[in-house]
Amino acid sequence: MKKVEKVESRGRKVNPNSARQIRLKELEAKRANGELKRGRPVNPNSVRQLEIERKMLNKMLGNETRGRKVDASSARQVRLAELEDKRANGELRRGRPVNPNSARQQRLAEMEIKRANGEVKRGRPAKITGKINFEKVSINGVDMIVA
Repeated sequence: MKKVEKVESRGRKVNPNSARQIRLKELEAKRANGELKRGRPVNPNSVRQLEIERKMLNKMLGNETRGRKVDASSARQVRLAELEDKRANGELRRGRPVNPNSARQQRLAEMEIKRANGEVKRGRPAKITGKINFEKVSINGVDMIVA
């Protein structure tokens, strides 16, 4: 048996000749043609539009200025200029200065002296076990394994 699907129209019937339906059809036609304009029209001679145009021109020419003007003689700008000069010359020292009289620096100096003399033992001492260690020893050109 063939299944027949019922098509129901829900809601009220639409009068295609009503003023609203005529207006909606006109809007749809304008939208399809690309003639539909939305929002408030722009006045090209308004102060805001002239300002936007001026900023765009400045941006293209590379003259865009944003924010406050910099006072080159202010304390901050003088300090920043000095830092830039030091950075360019390679004289800028970063971090906190080392105090050679601090306990840590004295301890490091002692360790450095011990390292130079070969007195520093590195790592944990070997654990003594009951295992037999085999070593390969060569005496007079003869290889021997010694336990």
